Amino acid sequence: MRTLLAAIAGLALAGASTATAADSGPTVDKSPLLWATINICDTTKHPDTIGIRASMPGSGKTGEKMYMRFQVQYFRASTKKWAPADATVDSGFQSVGSAKFRRRESGWNFSITPPPQGQTYRLRGLVSYEWRVGKKVVRKAQKRTHSGHKGTFGADPKTFSAAECTIKP
Repeated sequence: MRTLLAAIAGLALAGASTATAADSGPTVDKSPLLWATINICDTTKHPDTIGIRASMPGSGKTGEKMYMRFQVQYFRASTKKWAPADATVDSGFQSVGSAKFRRRESGWNFSITPPPQGQTYRLRGLVSYEWRVGKKVVRKAQKRTHSGHKGTFGADPKTFSAAECTIKP
């Protein structure tokens, strides 16, 4: 009898922990509404410019506000690693509105000093996301730019979406 009660109690606890995990839903990092892309890369209309566009899901909570920070990284050939660029290619955190909405999109364009003749700059974007209540950060995430977000607002050309951008002299 004790063994049976212990087994039933064990199943009840296992069911409770499974239900809790299932109820919490997917994490913010796995949401398809959380993404970043390059939507402008050194075009005729936007020379020496990299544009980063991003989306973040709302929590549905009226008291939460959403923020995005756009940064540019460059590929350092000597170390074969990505490195942060200087402070001029960092937007700082920008308010994108209330988290009561299903999602919010925003973007930032950066003018890049052209490289010396014979060189190129290989760049990518990094977007940091924060959900805040007042000044307290209640959730955060980060995404590098990826391709596959055709038709993003402000793209040049209209369907452009890339993971990286190369700036040439």
